[in-house]
Amino acid sequence: MLSTICYKSLIFSAKSKVMEHLVAKISIMLVPALLAVTLHEVAHGYVADRFGDPTARLLGRLTLNPLKHLDPIGTLALIVFKFGWARPVPVNYRNLRNPKRDMIWVALAGPATNLGLAVFSALSMRFFILLRSTDLGEFGNVLDPLSLMAAFSLYINVILGIFNLIPIPPLDGGRILSAILPERYGDFFNRLEYFGFIIILFVIFYTPIWPMLLQPLVSLCVHVLAGKDSAVVFQVLNFLRT
Repeated sequence: MLSTICYKSLIFSAKSKVMEHLVAKISIMLVPALLAVTLHEVAHGYVADRFGDPTARLLGRLTLNPLKHLDPIGTLALIVFKFGWARPVPVNYRNLRNPKRDMIWVALAGPATNLGLAVFSALSMRFFILLRSTDLGEFGNVLDPLSLMAAFSLYINVILGIFNLIPIPPLDGGRILSAILPERYGDFFNRLEYFGFIIILFVIFYTPIWPMLLQPLVSLCVHVLAGKDSAVVFQVLNFLRT
């Protein structure tokens, strides 16, 4: 009887630790990931609106409500694989005052926003770590989770900024390349959008482009932005992978 109670107690304790670990991981990832994908899409819609296309605004997509922008599969990929996508903000390029030129700015707005958030996250993380090194009493304990969230925010925004610049439609890099190409080549290139995500998955998982080019570029950006505190970012990633 006693051994059965002890066994059940151990099982309950193990489950509690697993749950605590899961809650800790979600608390670190949730807000930065939602903010990253939401502001990325809002930036597209806002710039399109400024250049003459009100489609996103009229459909209520110029909002910071993440539920308006989340794509279930893209969000799951973001959490599991550390790259993903949101539900694209609708843009009618025919409404733009200069479609070929303005399309470049609309497409660049998303990655530029992510890279701006990465810079802000790096500065925030370094500031929180600096404060933590001083004697702040109980308030210092609040800075630890904030530092971890800022570290993950730095990484996820660098990933989204670089990933979305891959020149394959429907990613932003594909739209930029399509706008740069002569019209007939751009139209042909746009037809690849129907197979875009299949091509992207193939490139990421079955070619050396990610480990040999993109991952080193991401690591370089993290090191440049985080400086001597870049180890914190990779420690957070190791924790999230366990």
